[in-house]
Amino acid sequence: MNNPIQNLSRRGFLQGAAGLTLGLSLPAFAAKAGAAAAQAAGATFEPTPFLRIGADNTVTVLSKHLEMGQGTYTGLATIVAEELDAAWPQVKVEGAPADAKRFNNLAFGPMQGTGGSTAMANSWDQLRQTGATARAMLVSAAAKRWNVPATEITVREGVVSHAASKRKATFGELAEAAAAEAVPASVTLKDPKDFRLIGKHASRKDSFAKTNGSAQFTQDVHLPGMLVAVVAHSPRFGGKVKSFDASKAKAIKGVIDVVAIPGGVAVLAKDTWTAKKGRDALSVEWDDSAAFKLGTDEMRATYQALGKTPGLVARKDGDANAALDGAGKVVTASYDFPFLAHAAMEPMNCVIQRTADGIEVWNGEQFQTVDQGALAAMFGIPVEKVTIHMLYAGGSFGRRASTSVDYIREAAAIVKALGEGAHAKAPVKLVWMREDDMKAGYYRPMFHHRLEATLDADGSIRAWRHRLVGQSIAKGSP
Repeated sequence: MNNPIQNLSRRGFLQGAAGLTLGLSLPAFAAKAGAAAAQAAGATFEPTPFLRIGADNTVTVLSKHLEMGQGTYTGLATIVAEELDAAWPQVKVEGAPADAKRFNNLAFGPMQGTGGSTAMANSWDQLRQTGATARAMLVSAAAKRWNVPATEITVREGVVSHAASKRKATFGELAEAAAAEAVPASVTLKDPKDFRLIGKHASRKDSFAKTNGSAQFTQDVHLPGMLVAVVAHSPRFGGKVKSFDASKAKAIKGVIDVVAIPGGVAVLAKDTWTAKKGRDALSVEWDDSAAFKLGTDEMRATYQALGKTPGLVARKDGDANAALDGAGKVVTASYDFPFLAHAAMEPMNCVIQRTADGIEVWNGEQFQTVDQGALAAMFGIPVEKVTIHMLYAGGSFGRRASTSVDYIREAAAIVKALGEGAHAKAPVKLVWMREDDMKAGYYRPMFHHRLEATLDADGSIRAWRHRLVGQSIAKGSP
């Protein structure tokens, strides 16, 4: 096996606490172009930490993927726990920090993010290796402590045992010793027939916290001196602020400030309700000169007209046009799909705070690398100075993976607009009301489908022409 598995600095970790932190890298599954170039040059890949075993016997899996209700935390933890032979109740999950070098999505390339149903697929080998490697290190530590062959040691439900001598130890009891063991160059993975967790029922790792209220969503973040911002947006896409009067908003008790930003006017207060009341009291004159003004009916008519004309060819088999032109009977049908809001249970929100040399962000983070890059550019700082804390997200359906980083840029713009005044260093929580979310414009696109077909005498399809009119999800995406 040529894939180097590297340990993180054990000395550095042990100085802080007793336990085992494991990281490994699998170049064979890394970003294609970057991995190939680095391997050709003989470079060593930076370790990727996914697992921490504490002296308190807690097994913590670090998830590089967002948990937004789809079960990612549970699925990823199951992979590690299976190969580690951990007891399911001792396993917990934490969101990994934003760092594409260590936590890149192997299906996306050198970037961190969640989407396209890739979380399990790109983590499968990576996390199986993680669990099996940690298990081997625990066994090795127990074998040395008990002076017995490692082959005689078994692991089950978080307990390491030697049957002949009747000795046992928990992961926590062996964690510090295991951290001093050499990381094996290769490990043997389980045969699927021996799986105890994968493919079986396991309680979700996020359910209890979401039931008792301890789960942390962006709305749950409360930092000292934090201001809450609600924004007045243009009623038309592309509209700009021409002028505004904030006097009535500032007269509301609890409103702290009102600032203009590229996307509208933000009202800041000590709490969400006061900020909303201030936003609603604003008097804003909008410049619609560059705004989009077509309505749904006009757009649909345009789409339907375009559907009768040739477009870019996505696939062509044979000569459907000739067959349709010569057919005695052509069946035609059209289908129209409207714009649909993502309408995730948790509307868009984000917390941003300036630090001494960068910024910190708290949110349900779906596209870490894209968002880090956008924020670094806005504040003129290196990407590594943008720290993102990944919290739970109350749904997304892709909405939090906006390639334009719209709502996060908006939160950053508010922080920048505070300038050097009394609240310049105050953390800001941007909160979108449901009406902001529904009118934001990042919808599943409207589409028109026009189908034409002709049949053979026996009813089989002889020719089929299908034209689609709409916005492409791929064009303009990374």
